[in-house]
Amino acid sequence: MASPIDIIIFAPLAPLFGMVLFWFIQLLFIESQKFLLSKISSDHEPFCRFTNFIGIFFQTICHALGYTVTNHGISDFYVSVHYGKVAPKKKKAGVFEWLSNGFLFLGPFFIPPALLLICLLFLLDNGFMLFPIETYTFSENLIIFGSNLYHFSSSFFIFLATIDFMHPGHVGFFILFILLGLGIRPSYIMEKTKHKVDIFYDLKNIRYKFLHKPLYLLLFLLSAYIFSYLSVLFQLNWYVGIFSILGWISIIAISALLLAHFIILFIKVTDLIPGVFRYIAIFCFPVVYILFRVFFFFTPVPYVTSIALIISICITCFLIWLFLYRLTNTFKSSESMNLRKKSK
Repeated sequence: MASPIDIIIFAPLAPLFGMVLFWFIQLLFIESQKFLLSKISSDHEPFCRFTNFIGIFFQTICHALGYTVTNHGISDFYVSVHYGKVAPKKKKAGVFEWLSNGFLFLGPFFIPPALLLICLLFLLDNGFMLFPIETYTFSENLIIFGSNLYHFSSSFFIFLATIDFMHPGHVGFFILFILLGLGIRPSYIMEKTKHKVDIFYDLKNIRYKFLHKPLYLLLFLLSAYIFSYLSVLFQLNWYVGIFSILGWISIIAISALLLAHFIILFIKVTDLIPGVFRYIAIFCFPVVYILFRVFFFFTPVPYVTSIALIISICITCFLIWLFLYRLTNTFKSSESMNLRKKSK
């Protein structure tokens, strides 16, 4: 039998802790991505400026949305490569100001991937099921939260593994997916900022936001607990379901950041290939993919999209390795080890 203390005090914290964990993973991936961007910034300044613009654009849109939701209104909106600004029509203090700033600091982590989640409603056949809850304890809430995330993740990753680049909807989603991964937060790689913008900078801002107005944070936690009690009272999974949806959003964001890592690494590796062979490596994947899709169109086989995707990736990786091995000294030395031993 479930303990009343567990249900009243600890159970509401389970999905909240899970959500904070996934958000912190996003911060770690963002910091790792900034490090990779700094490694290619000298040779790819336009690319780094573009990723920074996307991040500032997302941030400014979220701030504008916060002013709209809290009825501040918008009098001025400006976005550039290094700076974004939103000015409200009406100055409001108190909880409305606190909420609008929340959209600025936390919105970029959740609002852009939430739009992709809406797109997935039209692209995924399943994955959006919320499991029922039998006992409203800490462990049960955590298990159901994990089950909801696992069910969505399996469907989402299968979709990514079978994505059809001949389908306009899939192509549009994939482009937005890449933009999300590259610009979920501004990188500021090419700009000399007054303060170092990293994971600690984000955490300091968010800590200041919460501790500067502790009463609002307490009201938020109190509202979460009340919502949890209502879910228990009506024997529904509303409370865990809301945090599960936020977990789905975080999974989309983390997956997009992981893809962005691969794109940046791909750019860094192809920079080592000299001459025209670099462009052959860059355009290998789309050319091979199209050729195999045409071939499988005339020779139908099961799992066409997955097979074409996997073969294209494998051929591209092999070609890059071959170019690096034959055209550079990345994987080999100019002299054999036997010759070096004899010279000594």
